[in-house]
Amino acid sequence: MKMLFISIFFILINISCNAAPIEGGISNPPSHEIFDNLLKKHVSKDGKVNYKGFINDMATFEKYLTLLSDNAPDRKTWTKDQQLAYWINAYNAFTIKIIADNYPVESIKDLNPTLNIPMVHTVWTKKFIRIGNEEVSLDDIEHKTIRKEFEEPRIHFAVNCASKSCPPLLNEAFMAEKLDSQLDKVAREFINNTKYNKISKDKAEVSQIFSWFKGDFTKKGTLIDYLNKYSKVKISSNAKVSNLKYDWSLNE
Repeated sequence: MKMLFISIFFILINISCNAAPIEGGISNPPSHEIFDNLLKKHVSKDGKVNYKGFINDMATFEKYLTLLSDNAPDRKTWTKDQQLAYWINAYNAFTIKIIADNYPVESIKDLNPTLNIPMVHTVWTKKFIRIGNEEVSLDDIEHKTIRKEFEEPRIHFAVNCASKSCPPLLNEAFMAEKLDSQLDKVAREFINNTKYNKISKDKAEVSQIFSWFKGDFTKKGTLIDYLNKYSKVKISSNAKVSNLKYDWSLNE
């Protein structure tokens, strides 16, 4: 009997790890205007977030979150840019929501469950988001949908983890019609900001994001090749690359 339970346990783990990405229904892309207005109102140009402002405007914010929940992407009719803009905005909006619901907090990591198992049981694995008829987590959105379906490394500069070392939250919503230019903007600004990356010709001290998701950045070359696409200072191919310490304190 004990062996039977162990076998069932590993079968369930395998099913979870190979779960399909979040499925959408038949719907039209929702307007991101509400979120755009709130971001312009409550996020500074350098990405500092006024969470008290979002709390004060929660009734309006909830309308946008409901709009997202009720209009899951339809992969058959939505363009790729419409889908990706939706998922980035959903990740960022629901991250703001979980901080606002628990404010004040010093770090998003303070919202980890008491039994915190890295990568398995954290604030990012909590299924508090409704997309269509499915309950999902921030990890589901980022790893099972965005990273799996779009293979777009610039999303790492667009999705925001509510922390000081995270790439700054853009103070406007991502829109399908200008998504490529927005992603280029956040990539260029993050990589060239000395607060997050210290780059010279022979040495690059970069965000841990480039270590955690190195595989996403090196599918078409080396990490230095990728950084040089956006860096104002061109890095030598044999430059020493290291990582800066990550600050998880709240980005307010």
